[in-house]
Amino acid sequence: MSKNYYEVLGVDKKADKDTIKKAFYKLANKYHPDKGGDETKFKEVNEAYQVLSDEKKRKEYDIYGETFTGGPRPGGNSAGGFGGFGGFGQAQDFGNINIDFDDLGDIFGDIFGGFGGFGGTREKRGRDISMDIEINFKESIFGTERNVVINKTSKCSTCHGSGGKESSGKVTCSKCNGNGRIYETKKTFMGSVQTVRNCDECDGVGQVYKEKCSDCKGAGVRSGRTEINIAIPAGINDGEMIKITEQGEAVKGGVSGDMFVKIRVAKDKVWSRAGNDLVAEHKIKLTDALLGFDHTIEGLDGAIDINMKEGVTIGEIVRVSGRGVPYQRKRGDVLIKLIIELPKKLSKQSKKLIEELKTEGL
Repeated sequence: MSKNYYEVLGVDKKADKDTIKKAFYKLANKYHPDKGGDETKFKEVNEAYQVLSDEKKRKEYDIYGETFTGGPRPGGNSAGGFGGFGGFGQAQDFGNINIDFDDLGDIFGDIFGGFGGFGGTREKRGRDISMDIEINFKESIFGTERNVVINKTSKCSTCHGSGGKESSGKVTCSKCNGNGRIYETKKTFMGSVQTVRNCDECDGVGQVYKEKCSDCKGAGVRSGRTEINIAIPAGINDGEMIKITEQGEAVKGGVSGDMFVKIRVAKDKVWSRAGNDLVAEHKIKLTDALLGFDHTIEGLDGAIDINMKEGVTIGEIVRVSGRGVPYQRKRGDVLIKLIIELPKKLSKQSKKLIEELKTEGL
């Protein structure tokens, strides 16, 4: 076969429909002529997609190669303006390019700003922002709060983002004549395409204030330092992300972006985590292991009593219920691993006593 459609789209021969569609969307955006791309490449990508996205055509292609009966159709109708599309949701011919508008709706909505039945105008949205915050281990278990001060673009507090002096009243927008939309015609390789977008003067409302806001000068937004409270929930893990809605960059006539906070949890010298359980080691003497003991250790939320009878085994784990990580109105457990410390040196008296124990079979 002269062309390998799988290689054109950069997918494996066993790729499913979703994988093929995603690959096509990516390459179509990359090579689209109206975005400065390679028209020849765009045609190849579209040709490959028209075959591999159709179950019957793909089967024939896999068997016979490029000469299958359901191959790309030769040139037919041309796009003679907006009306030349002949109805959306159907495959159309543009020269040697066969385009299925059901699949291309999202792509052309991005390229042309939306037209007719696909895309439409999109609401403006500010940029998302992100940051890292480090907390200690105890804070990650029981939750905490942080107040951070960052420089970002926020809605003007005087005009609440409108950009106008509210007491001045409104008049019809002269740029869009009150329609709230701007209609434009763009020439593409498919012909003339009419596009529509929100009016950037009135932000799609159709009216503007007579006077601009004295603080933001009509921008609707202002840059400066903003304090944000971040509530960190109990039981959060290292690397988890917290999303704070509409605390990103603001934009006039649209919604603010979101803020994403990545949590870094510092390691603790004593405690670690296993799921919803807290884990620690506790060293005891050999005599404690043999005779039993009553010890108190410092937990993350207060003292923990350990009461053990004689005969502690090496590596034995003490479980304390309900003192672990909070979750779903419950708490995990505390697991304390007992480490028996053996003496490195023995006094004469100690050796004598151990010898006596040895003779007793202990």
